[in-house]
Amino acid sequence: MNAAQTNPGQTRVPYSELVLLLIRIFERHGVSPAVAIILAENCASAQRDGADSHGIFRIPGYLSTLASGWVDGTAVPEVTDAAPGFISVDARNGFAQPALAAARGQLVDKARRNGIALLAIHNSHHFAALWPDVEPLAEEGLVALSFVNSMTCVVPHGGQRPVFGTNPIAFAAPRAEGQPLVFDLATSAIAHGDVQLAAREGRELPPGYGLDSAGQATCDPQAILDGGALLPFGGHKGSALSMMVELLAGALTGGNFSFDFDWSRHPGAQTPWTGQLLIAIDPAKGAGRNFAERAEQLVAALHGAGQQRLPGDRRHLQRAQSMAQGVAIASEQLAKLTELAA
Repeated sequence: MNAAQTNPGQTRVPYSELVLLLIRIFERHGVSPAVAIILAENCASAQRDGADSHGIFRIPGYLSTLASGWVDGTAVPEVTDAAPGFISVDARNGFAQPALAAARGQLVDKARRNGIALLAIHNSHHFAALWPDVEPLAEEGLVALSFVNSMTCVVPHGGQRPVFGTNPIAFAAPRAEGQPLVFDLATSAIAHGDVQLAAREGRELPPGYGLDSAGQATCDPQAILDGGALLPFGGHKGSALSMMVELLAGALTGGNFSFDFDWSRHPGAQTPWTGQLLIAIDPAKGAGRNFAERAEQLVAALHGAGQQRLPGDRRHLQRAQSMAQGVAIASEQLAKLTELAA
């Protein structure tokens, strides 16, 4: 591997070589070649863009889940053309990314033809960042939204026990100039992966993020992980959005709710078995045909108001640096990845 040393304890690896390394790891642990490529590119992309909680940090969770028999790493998605603007995909107890890949072309075609199209994925496992699912659609001139639910770990506003998952929402919109406007946010006060990272690094969380196992407010990430729970962001507002995600990603797709599955007989399982909904809109079909130019007007207004960094800016800057210099990885992590691939 053509790796270059950077900061002390850190190595930079060319993106293409990181993808190949992750492909070998997934295949070594029972994933089919077709699925391994998709998962490797997804995970490497998150690492490349600085999304540490969804990059190679996730590899042990993937492998533990595969070893538990909870997810099928060789599943072939079943795509159903349900209606002129509706595609349904049964992931067959596999990962959501291959299910999206299997139907993505149809989603774009239907959005171009009808102005809007839905992709409903069920019987799927989603364990990754959500922005990679929508950003490529915006790069093709479409407006895109996605919703995915998770495993129960968030207490609804006014409740006493967790019901929701972290239930993220992702949005992407094209611009006439520059990279698409993209955001990917959990409806919980913090993403579950970021809680795990904080616990690993020994960092406390800000107040208002979670509860311990006794239902008391805590800033200790390990207390949240050890039988505690997260809170929704923004109180009742975040809670309402999380409820919406449960209905769109679980009920509408035919997937599980966040509280609707039992993985107790699969020790080591970490990927939630839920559902995902994607919506793609072609703004060229109506009065919004100059959407990308209008987006630039909004960007100019935001900058004029003093907002310097737009959603996705930091990720795109990190991406450019990673592609030029290599993806930054802790040397200890790289050694472990190399060992897993052997």
